[in-house]
Amino acid sequence: MSIVVRFAPPSPPPTSQYDETIRRLEGDGGEFPPDGLEYHIAFLVDGGIRVSEIWDSREKWEAFGERLMPILADVGIEPGEPEVFEVHNIIRR
Repeated sequence: MSIVVRFAPPSPPPTSQYDETIRRLEGDGGEFPPDGLEYHIAFLVDGGIRVSEIWDSREKWEAFGERLMPILADVGIEPGEPEVFEVHNIIRR
């Protein structure tokens, strides 16, 4: 079952930290975008970045988290506790 994951850290990181995270994910030799990631959107809130994603399953999201979390820590992003929701419907154009 697909899920929506919303990251709303207490202090949204600046775009430079987000961009560095993406650069590292693209260059670390792992698959990027990762298996199971259907959609990723980064948007500006209060001068920082927040992220929402749609994943094929909780298992694929958690597997990617094992790769992502050390990178976030290294670039100084505290993601906070993400909100996770089951998808009821997706409409595409």
